[in-house]
Amino acid sequence: QVQLVESGGGLVQAGGSLRLSCAASGRTLSNYFIGWFRQAPGKEREFVSTIRWNGSSALLADSVKGRFTISLDNAKNMIYLQMRILKPEDTAVYNCAARHEGSNMWDSWGQGTQVTVSS
Repeated sequence: QVQLVESGGGLVQAGGSLRLSCAASGRTLSNYFIGWFRQAPGKEREFVSTIRWNGSSALLADSVKGRFTISLDNAKNMIYLQMRILKPEDTAVYNCAARHEGSNMWDSWGQGTQVTVSS
């Protein structure tokens, strides 16, 4: 299994920026996708973004397109989510997750990092 640890959350005013980081370890990641998900209070977890470990196949949810960017640093085993023009509705716990390219299951999850956007 892959171990994931998120960091970088915090409190920011609407219109501001944050960069979330996800440190990955435990397995060779070359055949994995890494994703970002978020869950706001009282709501279901939703997909935010995903990227293949070789940097291809980057996807963003419609709600964050034009504002968020996913990237990774293979040498450091780090995945980043750059968030700009934050809105109060972006407030949530953000988790990174991993799934093997041969699976539909996101079976490795980090503990999450809280992002709070004030209006």
